[in-house]
Amino acid sequence: MGKLYLVPTTLGESPTERVIPTEVSTIVKNIKYFIVENIRTARRYLRKLDPQLNIDELHFFELNQHTDYQIVKEYLIPISDGFDIGIISEAGCPGIADPGAEVVKYAHTAQIHVVPLVGPSSILLSLMASGMNGQNFAFIGYIPVKPAERVKAIREIEKRSIVENQTQIFIEAPYRNSPLINDLIKTLNDQTRLCIACDLTLEAEYIKTQTVALWKKGVPDLNKRPAIFLIDAGNRQ
Repeated sequence: MGKLYLVPTTLGESPTERVIPTEVSTIVKNIKYFIVENIRTARRYLRKLDPQLNIDELHFFELNQHTDYQIVKEYLIPISDGFDIGIISEAGCPGIADPGAEVVKYAHTAQIHVVPLVGPSSILLSLMASGMNGQNFAFIGYIPVKPAERVKAIREIEKRSIVENQTQIFIEAPYRNSPLINDLIKTLNDQTRLCIACDLTLEAEYIKTQTVALWKKGVPDLNKRPAIFLIDAGNRQ
């Protein structure tokens, strides 16, 4: 019986050797079946991992927000025939803020051996570099887009951080970063610490943590740059 490998990818257009362990490339060379978010970008990534790889010999199953999850079982049929399958996300680690989690969920019910491979996670990298509470934290994904709902959510997140002494981590679509930052610095308490991290592992990497009061003096231009945000209101000094 084959295994289900969770194959990490780069967080952007960075050299694979910078953030992807050699072992990942070695394992991928022997996989012929892949479940991916986007076939075109997955093929390009595999070529970067191994320029000698014969892409035409590979089989791809697409999994995204439009996929009927009832066919996940069919995607995993090759495992029963002894073939390994790799899951590839658009960026980072499969299963984390990623539809691949549904495949992994089913794999466990089917007694399939799941193997996570080491790679970059923007959530963990930003938390590591933030200086915030790494003992108690929560990733809450996206917060509401509508201004009134977003402000309400920001207040609730800050309150949760205070009550539970917990770092709150969230993301936004790159083209909506600026409105989010504006609402954060207008809504959060001046002494709440806010970390803004973007372009992680890339040449343009930016990571900075400071109080909201200091952010009010100036914020970076994050338009269309992949970013992640962290707040810690539990230990004000």
